[in-house]
Amino acid sequence: MKFYDAHNHLQDGRFGGRQDELLAVCKNVGIRRMVVNGACESDWPQVLALAQENKIVLPSFGYHPWYVYQRTADWQKNLEKFLDAAPSAIGEIGIDHWKPGLNFVGQEEVFLAQLQIATERNLPVSIHCLQAWGRLLELLQSNPKPPRGFVLHSFGGAVEMIPALAKLGAYFSFPGYFLHERKLRQRETFKQVPADRLLIETDAPDQPLPPEKILQPLASADGKPLNHPTNLIAVYSSLAEFLGEKPEVLAARVEENILRLFGGL
Repeated sequence: MKFYDAHNHLQDGRFGGRQDELLAVCKNVGIRRMVVNGACESDWPQVLALAQENKIVLPSFGYHPWYVYQRTADWQKNLEKFLDAAPSAIGEIGIDHWKPGLNFVGQEEVFLAQLQIATERNLPVSIHCLQAWGRLLELLQSNPKPPRGFVLHSFGGAVEMIPALAKLGAYFSFPGYFLHERKLRQRETFKQVPADRLLIETDAPDQPLPPEKILQPLASADGKPLNHPTNLIAVYSSLAEFLGEKPEVLAARVEENILRLFGGL
């Protein structure tokens, strides 16, 4: 089977420079492509370097809502520069009303500016949203969107929102974190995702799987557990079991979906 990680952060410093080692393991287990998302101007160079050195990496550049306060006056020009440097997507971008102490000022402005760039270039977008799903739907309904569509990374919205979001071009990405028993409601939501709109992700090094599902244990330099990107295989198999599908059938469907959205990049 062929596996595709729709969203991770392989450039993250918590991996301690072990990216080449991690990528070698990923290739050996059948992971064909991974979308590696930048979060701010300071990590875009690392994402680009990974993509230039490894064909498995599809780079994605964007300003995450947690870091929009760090943006420089020339952030949009810098974003365009990185988008011109390699075939790439835009992300991780979005809005967040969950993180304690986070300043909402500038979030929507930066999100919409990046969505506009994606629309003009017809690039796929990876969107982050926490406790702001209603507002996100309003923004997507009232603003231009890339014709090829967009990813709702780690989709945690209400099941009732799926038809409206799908009509706008959404793909819904399932993370391994939703395999925890306390996340049963989120898993159930994915039973209503249209077959042609389902993607799978790790969000490595974050959103770890339940301990019994972990295929490849990994720890940071200070001993804290990290989500290894090869755990993607466990996410595929566990989601297939939950949906009552054969793993190879699910894998073929996800491949078709991700190639439709990211094809040509």
